[in-house]
Parts: sequence; C-alpha cells; structure tokens
Amino acid sequence: MKTLHVAFSFPPDPPGGTELYVAALCRELKSIGVDAVVAAPALRDARYHHDGVTVRRFAMQGGPLDLHELYGDGDRAAADVFDRLLRAERPDVVHQHALTPACSIQLVERAKAFGVPVVFTYHTPTTTCQRGTLLEWGTNPCDGRLDVRRCTACTLHGHGLGRGTSRTLAQLPAAAGRLVGRTGLAGGPWTALRMSSLMEGRIRASRQLFASVDRFVALAPWVEQLLIRNGVPAEKITRVAHGIVSHRPPARRRSCMSGRLRLAHLGRVDPIKGTALLIEALHNAADASVTLDVFGVVQSSAAADLLDGWRRLAAGDSRIRFLPPLDYDTVIDRLAEYDMVVAPSQGMETGPLVVLEAYAAGVPVIGSALGGIADKIADGVDGLLVRPYHSVDAWSAVLQRVGSDRPLVAGLTKGVRPPRSMSDVARDMRAIYDVAGRACETAETPCGVG
Repeated sequence: MKTLHVAFSFPPDPPGGTELYVAALCRELKSIGVDAVVAAPALRDARYHHDGVTVRRFAMQGGPLDLHELYGDGDRAAADVFDRLLRAERPDVVHQHALTPACSIQLVERAKAFGVPVVFTYHTPTTTCQRGTLLEWGTNPCDGRLDVRRCTACTLHGHGLGRGTSRTLAQLPAAAGRLVGRTGLAGGPWTALRMSSLMEGRIRASRQLFASVDRFVALAPWVEQLLIRNGVPAEKITRVAHGIVSHRPPARRRSCMSGRLRLAHLGRVDPIKGTALLIEALHNAADASVTLDVFGVVQSSAAADLLDGWRRLAAGDSRIRFLPPLDYDTVIDRLAEYDMVVAPSQGMETGPLVVLEAYAAGVPVIGSALGGIADKIADGVDGLLVRPYHSVDAWSAVLQRVGSDRPLVAGLTKGVRPPRSMSDVARDMRAIYDVAGRACETAETPCGVG
C-alpha cells in the first residue's frame, strides 16, 4: 500500500506540531510495510528525502491570492501541480493533514477524480474556523456548528469590530457582498461588507470537504463532536489519539525540591499558544520562585516579529529566557531537565504534542482547561489545569503555587505515566486506510485510475 500525506509545510522548513506528527507517522508506517510519501506546498517544485521519507514539494501560485481563493476556493495553480504529482506517485490513499489555500478542497477533489480514497485528519481549528481558535467572540469555546451569519459576525469581531457592528454586518445578504466584490473594491470596510459572501464560500468549501472525504480522523473528542454537528456520519469518523515516537527512558532528573522551579514552554510562535499571557502572568507573580525557558518555532516573518514582541514584553525579568527550538530527536531528554512544562494555549487544540512529550520525559504539565489539553491532563494527578484559561490572575496564582509548593510538584511528577506511541497510531491508521480503500472499491470509479 502506498499513501500520500499532504501537509501544510515540512522540514527543512521550521516544523510545527502537525509537521512533526506527519513525519513520525510516515516513519512508523514504513516500519509496518506501508509506503508513505509527503506532499507539501512550496515556492517551487522539489523532490528530496528527509529522515528516510520521500518528500514532494508542489509549487504554489507565485502572486497573491484573491479573497475568494483565500476564503475557500483555494489555489488552483497549486492544485494543478498536485494533480500531476498524483499521476506520478499513483498512491492508494491520500491522507490530507491540512486545509489551507494551497492545501485546499481542490486537492481532495483531484484525488477523488483520480479514483483515490481520501482520509483527512482534523489537526487544528483553522480547518473550519476562520478565526482560527474555535472560540466564539474570542473567549467562549464554540461548538463548531457552521452558520454563515454566526461565523461572519465572529470573524468580523476578530478583526477588531464591536459585537453590535459585527452582528449588523453579518445580516447583510451574501448577494450584497458578491455585488461589492464585482466592483473590485477591497480592503478595510469593503472587505467587511463582503464578509458574508466570503464566509458563504468558506462554509461551502467545508461542507464539500465533509461530503467528499472517505474517512475522518479525530484526534480529540471535541473534533468528533464538531464533525457530527456538521452532518458528518459517525461511521465516517475514527478517533485516534495522539502518540509520540518510541524512546528510551530519559536520564534521571534533578530534584524539584531545591532552587527555583524550572518551567519549559515550547511550540510554534503564534498568539494561540498563549505565550504573551504566560509572560504577563509571570510579571504579575514577581516573587514566584520559578524560571521560564521559551523555545519558539518561527515559521514566518510575522512570527519573527511576534517573537520580538515577546522578548520586549519579557525584558527586565531575568527569570525568562528565549532559546532556540528543541530538536525533535532530543526534545524528550531536554524536557527531562525541567520540573514542569507549561501549555497556556488560548484556542482549541487537538494536542499539543508537547503535553505527551512532557509525559514521556516524566514531567507534569500546567495547561489551559480547554480542548485537547483538558482531555490529556488529569488535574491534580499528572498536572494542573488553569481556569479560566484566559485569566492572567489565574495563571499568576498557579505559578505562585507551584513555585512555593514543591511537595505538590513532586506528587504530580509521580503521577505521570508514559503516553501512547506513534507505532500504535500507525497501526490504527493502517486499519483506516484499509476501510477507506474498500469503500473506494465499491464506488463507480476504481481506485488508482485517472
């Protein structure tokens, strides 16, 4: 069996959690006899090998995309190149791990037209949420039910408009937005007037995804519930919990009972990760006996600017250090040098993988009581959940608490258990591919026939 895995990006570009997951999954699939090739968009076509996995980069459109392409239609140039890649690789299954302008619904449709079954893993809220956090009005966990007016209002609010104005603009019929679009006017208030029509296109693409994909993989319970609320049949969804690469037990760590408590925070540089909130909370806990090392993965120029802003925010606090990203092959050993890992995410996540990496290192986690983090941390057993997740005061209090209550930290450390392995995930995926393939065989177009 040959599988083609579509990712948003891939090493040597700076990887986020999804890219690390895809790389690990492909390696484990190969170990059980399933060929795995990665396809990811880039500025130009390329073919190379990364850690034993074949990688095909397919070229995106060279210039800027228009609003309709950004809000659902996708990059047709990238889809055309992907079509040629499909014909060259001839996979038995396409496994898509992202939904972006370059990794759009068009890629799913090209695979289906080629007669290849498609499996889709919902990794992040950006799959269906234009705001990217799946938090309605920026604070309340959303049930994910897609609705043009509801999603339009929330998106406009995310762009800085008040709730009242956002709700008013969301009442404009999509036809009015399309009319504004035909005038060629764009930017600022014109985009706001077009938002209902743009959101209509975004939701149309999502529903097309729900209908076209053969099997969905839900990494967390909330993802499964979201898909069902939007009409995806339960029998098309399989819940497959995250796993990490098998590893040897880390070296013995230092005792948490003396000195300042060492905290680690790592992940891609993005507002959703809650780094700014964590820095502010530590400022407010000026006498907390802790240190914080931030390992940020920069994936864009905007992320580099954001990281510079975090550095300025942390200036003057000697307890905070910014360090280069951890290498994936050594992350567990490095985390074993810390007393706790901190995951203050400010959006719904299916992971993050760092929670499992911390547990593999024998380290408890402080995390937001939200989404996949809340699913993974047993509060008071192997970590602490912070409520409300967006409260600076709540985070300050927990930092003060762990800094002063070392027996608590020692008890949480004893409660940590090894996480699931990626080899378990690969076996689950193999079973899903078999089911998707059988479903494809009963369809009108035979699998693998263009």
